[in-house]
Amino acid sequence: MNVLVVPDKFKGTLTAQEAAEAITRGWRTLRPQDHLESLPMSDGGDGFGAILGRLLDAEPRRAKTEDAAHRPIHADWWWNASARTAIIESARVIGLAMLPPGQFTPLDLDTYGLGILLGAAAAEGTRHCVIGVGGSATNDGGFGLARALGWHFLRANKTRIARWTELTDLSSVQPPERPVLFDDLTVAVDVRNPLLGPTGCSRVYGPQKGLVDFDLAERALGRLAAVIAEHTHVSWEIEPGAGAAGGLGFGLLAFAGGRLEMGIDVFKRYAMLEDRIRAAQLVITGEGAIDAQSLMGKGVGEIATLCGTLGVPCIGIAGAILERMRAQTMFRALYALTPDLTDQASALRDAASWLERAAAEAAGRWE
Repeated sequence: MNVLVVPDKFKGTLTAQEAAEAITRGWRTLRPQDHLESLPMSDGGDGFGAILGRLLDAEPRRAKTEDAAHRPIHADWWWNASARTAIIESARVIGLAMLPPGQFTPLDLDTYGLGILLGAAAAEGTRHCVIGVGGSATNDGGFGLARALGWHFLRANKTRIARWTELTDLSSVQPPERPVLFDDLTVAVDVRNPLLGPTGCSRVYGPQKGLVDFDLAERALGRLAAVIAEHTHVSWEIEPGAGAAGGLGFGLLAFAGGRLEMGIDVFKRYAMLEDRIRAAQLVITGEGAIDAQSLMGKGVGEIATLCGTLGVPCIGIAGAILERMRAQTMFRALYALTPDLTDQASALRDAASWLERAAAEAAGRWE
């Protein structure tokens, strides 16, 4: 049997690649005769660069830049010279996981280092750029990135604003001579939130990054959006996905000529996922938690939906399944590490072994 193994990351424990390897090992212990194809996936967050780089036959490059707290780092990106295509993963530069817990809040952080990396890719001769924006630590609406690209943000007295929290004083903007770096810039977002309001980036995703002063954040980003709308005659802030990655979706639209696309759709296109599923008799997917977001078009839920459309059975394996009744309508079978096989502490401590065991159990029960 042809089996396609296409998991997302198990956040905090396993990369998508490691999860695919564990599932493959477990399945083969009971069904060694099957042909397994490993296809780790990402919808724009951690692991996006390596996964898309592999699909596009791109080579890793490294550039000197800064993390979200302006600490010097060297960040990886991926480059296909023949296609003049660059792949960039924001989480490698301004990722929340790169910062020591509790030391910074989004009020201290910005996207400046990501702008430096985009400039480095442009200097290489990039014409086509794909950037995944998930996993960010920031909430600056792309303000830091824009400054790195040469934009100036001015008060009424023409002094420059250097911190995004001071955007409440913004009066005008001054673009660089070359505001668009690439022929096309695809921005892989994993959410459809707008920039502002009760469903915007500050109130929905700010708390998990440590943001407390929502009023200041809303006023700063609201003023930024208003001035940019006056400058460009486009209300970028209402675009679905503008609120992704702390408003980085908005920033890449307004300051870099980007085009937003759901990250899972970017992955599906470059992986030729529909063709791979059609060629399989079974698909196995998984992630850390199958929850309400999973079943609303993100990650494994999108895989299960596509499998249903194409008539290919799909098995879901997760660290935990939080929406089992709904998930059972989408998956042929479901397996959870906790509480089905072990407790949460053990699953987190040795995720690969427990995932391997769950895959073996799935293989033993498959008919």
